[in-house]
Amino acid sequence: MTELLALWLPILLSAVFVFIASSIIHMAPLWHKGDYPPVPNEDALRAAVGPLAIPPGDYMVPRATSGAEMRSPAFIEKIKQGPVLIFSVLPNKPLFMGTSLVLWFIYCVVVSIFAAYIAGSALPPGASYLAVFRFAGATAFIGYSLALWQMTIWYKRALSHTIKANFDGLIYALLTAGTFGWLWPR
Repeated sequence: MTELLALWLPILLSAVFVFIASSIIHMAPLWHKGDYPPVPNEDALRAAVGPLAIPPGDYMVPRATSGAEMRSPAFIEKIKQGPVLIFSVLPNKPLFMGTSLVLWFIYCVVVSIFAAYIAGSALPPGASYLAVFRFAGATAFIGYSLALWQMTIWYKRALSHTIKANFDGLIYALLTAGTFGWLWPR
């Protein structure tokens, strides 16, 4: 067993490496370039939805209030007529990335803490690079990737989004694993 406090350097450094890699992945015109295409006739959509003053949050349309309503002919007809939507409404203000970037970095640290906890619980100081790589990498992959499938399974998020995000998660996991293997206490 390796104490969690002995792993503070790989925890922080792996989070920094993941943060930098994710910034490059999302700023460069790589595989995320077409993730969110424009809707047809965006101005008409904005004109129709804007006056509704929908508060920030996540919504589903049409939305049944019970299982019985979901099975009703009227609700089934709404589904057939469409549109069927799941959407998020953001505040009407300029996008400020600062808060999101801070929260993302904190998330990276949390994933690395879990990778440290799992690897540290299983491995002693002086463990081989490959053993550390396996434990830290698998844990980091779980933290960065697996829960994303819920959005595809339940909310029909595009499969391509989830696959690309899992590829990102694999890169982040490899960076985390490599950092832990490199800096594992001897």
